[in-house]
Amino acid sequence: MNPKLTTLPKNRTFAAMWSDKLKLNKQLVRSLTDAGYLTPKEMQTRSLSRIIGGQDMIGVGPEGCGKTTTYVLGVLMRLKYGVEEAPRALILVPDKERVIAVTEQFELLNKNDTIRIVSLYAAPGTEAQMNALADGADIVVATPDRARSIYLKLGLNLNKIMMFVVDDADAIVKQGLQLPVNELANSILKCQHLIFTEVLHGKLEHMIAPFMNQPAIIEVDELAEAEAEILDQLLYHVPNFRTKLNLLNLLMHDTEVFTKAVIFVNTRLTAEKILNSLTHVIKKEAAILNPLFFETAGFERIDDFKEQTEKRILIVANELQGFIDVEGVPFIIHLELPDEKETFIDRIIKRDADQETFAITFATDIELSMVKKIEQATGHKIPTAELPEDLIVAKEENKEETKKKPAAKAAATEVRGEAFHEKKDSNKKDYNFSAGTKAKMNKKKKHG
Repeated sequence: MNPKLTTLPKNRTFAAMWSDKLKLNKQLVRSLTDAGYLTPKEMQTRSLSRIIGGQDMIGVGPEGCGKTTTYVLGVLMRLKYGVEEAPRALILVPDKERVIAVTEQFELLNKNDTIRIVSLYAAPGTEAQMNALADGADIVVATPDRARSIYLKLGLNLNKIMMFVVDDADAIVKQGLQLPVNELANSILKCQHLIFTEVLHGKLEHMIAPFMNQPAIIEVDELAEAEAEILDQLLYHVPNFRTKLNLLNLLMHDTEVFTKAVIFVNTRLTAEKILNSLTHVIKKEAAILNPLFFETAGFERIDDFKEQTEKRILIVANELQGFIDVEGVPFIIHLELPDEKETFIDRIIKRDADQETFAITFATDIELSMVKKIEQATGHKIPTAELPEDLIVAKEENKEETKKKPAAKAAATEVRGEAFHEKKDSNKKDYNFSAGTKAKMNKKKKHG
């Protein structure tokens, strides 16, 4: 039997899934099936019709849920042919690596030779990239700072832009690139705006509110199957680092509950700062694992801390190599999230069915994307608790942002710019159990 004949019906079935469900043209359907994209993902089925229809949209979902392919298809469907000298789509991504990856995705799926794609990222000199734009471009994929730089040199024409896309928007905020994004968006008179991100938080909403126009919000949750049993967890979402310190002091004052706790931070220098930020009474009960300075109270091994009764708080830097055995310690607190999610996951996996360690995480807006990655990898959502009523919430340290707050508040009352939305039921905070309260409840269950 001819093998081509046996696979033909199957290929037709896959093609039908793309063409019937999403109304893609035959050329794109063929590109998708040739590239191995057999079935649309949830992000694509829920958002492509909105993109093709020209609606502003925010797509929220974990890495691998199909965000990039979604807007690549949307852009190619809307542009169709290269008819202008000036670009009609501007895609902003955080760094050079993402520029290259997105450009390659366009080249993989675009079989139309008339569509021209230009990449802009940090490189010695701007002349070559400006020349490429001068030769004609339909789609520009760029980092925000590079696009702004070339725009200010009159090398990037934004007069014909139809689609303004910000991908990995949470990473762009984390890198502090909000200003060039806003300047570019404000330089475009009228276009469709698409935002794709792993997490939608306050700082990101503040960036996009001025230019979004009644956006549809598509949220996709794709958790892996839970393969390993993990520790009980709780998440505190705080506005800034100083509030983390206030929350740590507040929790550690409860000596009845927090009899022993390991606090994880990223560097030994930060560990020293955390130790010095503790109130005088708590500081006497705290130490650092392998401290940076010899005069600092510390331990060389975590087992020494477990056995010692005078110290109940141990601060550990993520930069220390090797496995940290927290079994037997009632609480671990991630005051800072590690750079690699595997480091976090390794600490919260239960190695003994009887292990009763409770894991608490403090996270700011820019750390929520790492929280999402951890949830996706473990298959477990981390319950979010409301902040204690007696917590002192520190003001933002960014003076420029503070100055702009009244204007931002006024803008939020307008229809244009309302990026805020009703949270999904699974993400709503509908309880106010502190870690201490929950621990006491557990203790009562065991001994009551």
